[in-house]
Amino acid sequence: MEKYKIYAAGQFVDTPGTLEVRNPYDSQLLATTGLADSDLLGKVIVQAKKAEEKMKSLTAYQRSNILAKIAEGMMERKTLLSETLCQEAGKPVKYALAEVDRAIQVFKIASEETKRIPGEYLSIDWTPAGEGKEGWVKYFPVGLIGAISPFNFPLNLSVHKLAPAIATGNPIILKPASQTPVTVLELAKIIHECGLPEGAISILPMTHETGSLLITNPGIRMITFTGSPEVGWKIKEQSGRKKVVLELGGNAGVLVTETADFQLAVQKCVSGGFAYSGQVCIHVQRIFVVDNLFQEFVSCFIEAAARLKTGDPLDPSTDISSMIDESNACRVEKWIGEAVNQGAVVLLGGKRTGSFFQPTVITGTHSGMKVCDLEIFGPVVCIERVGSFSEGISRINESDYGLQAGIFTNRIDEMNLAFDKLEVGGVIINDVPTFRVDHMPYGGVKESGFGREGVKYAMLDMMEPRLLVKNK
Repeated sequence: MEKYKIYAAGQFVDTPGTLEVRNPYDSQLLATTGLADSDLLGKVIVQAKKAEEKMKSLTAYQRSNILAKIAEGMMERKTLLSETLCQEAGKPVKYALAEVDRAIQVFKIASEETKRIPGEYLSIDWTPAGEGKEGWVKYFPVGLIGAISPFNFPLNLSVHKLAPAIATGNPIILKPASQTPVTVLELAKIIHECGLPEGAISILPMTHETGSLLITNPGIRMITFTGSPEVGWKIKEQSGRKKVVLELGGNAGVLVTETADFQLAVQKCVSGGFAYSGQVCIHVQRIFVVDNLFQEFVSCFIEAAARLKTGDPLDPSTDISSMIDESNACRVEKWIGEAVNQGAVVLLGGKRTGSFFQPTVITGTHSGMKVCDLEIFGPVVCIERVGSFSEGISRINESDYGLQAGIFTNRIDEMNLAFDKLEVGGVIINDVPTFRVDHMPYGGVKESGFGREGVKYAMLDMMEPRLLVKNK
């Protein structure tokens, strides 16, 4: 067991407070970290504000080089990062390795995108008043950023905040999830070696009470948050005049049509529904299948789900392990019980042992049930029949969320109609809504938040345009 110092304004420091980090699979103590209190956070904010001008002054070449060095350092320590992630998050190692690969890719993308900060020349003389003048639009760093990341992708979703901040010349203070701070503190060791100004990066585990000071402190110019809608919308209310980007999850829907590649749809939906025990904000939660395919789809889906291997996340063959903690597993169990009492039928699974919850398939669900209306964030998939493509689109749109949706069809008109009609941030054709690559714009509408991640799009949020008008 290691005691991790926290990374405060470019220095690794001890703190009086201690955070215990346990392996969700066996509840064994994995590590402890320090905890930032309000005094330390205040000092870090002061140091980060001093770093604003130094970060702004870095050339594109310098920022690109730093980001590339971080990616190289992560490659060299890939095994350590993936094993640490696997143990602190209970994430099967094959998914942990994939997360580390994606995080490395994010830094590589940011290294390139920092060379392409946008700018624009304007012909001001489109009107008589502008005769003899010309304009230039240049983008400037917004300033100190406060970032809050969740437990489910503790490395990659942290990196989606850190890398764009570095690329745009902004200092950033990151609060990682209390359940999973260790992997990103390992990342801090790599960042520390790569030549950023002191104060540019801080990674501070802290209590919710201390973390709230990130939201209210006037020195913070922007908040970027990934997590639950309940917390996210509260952050928006408390943030005052700060810029805010919220990625708040969803209860993603899939529609399987008559022209779909049937076996592909089954395979993709099983993976999208149960990877990392469904603790993914775009996990396949609701599947709508047209009438004539429904029975066969359900049969094949259950058969494939029943073959998933459960066990130790360090075992490379494990598909599903424990959830992040027992309280979340109990919540899923409660929601399933409520749905059954309201008429739903469990076709597979539905049982809990400690923090492990079986891969579960239910049907007979409808609006008004938590398993349909809310983000279950567990290994549960609802499958229902629909009479037509249009009905399937309407059923997906019944949700208060709108992050991503998946459509399995080989008809161009249906692809186009889905893109036009679905109230989501991303429509994925012939794949599940769980699909994401790290340079695409990613975010949602309605309860799923606003703003976009994906390196270039996060960078745009972290900058402000400024106009220069001058005489020719």
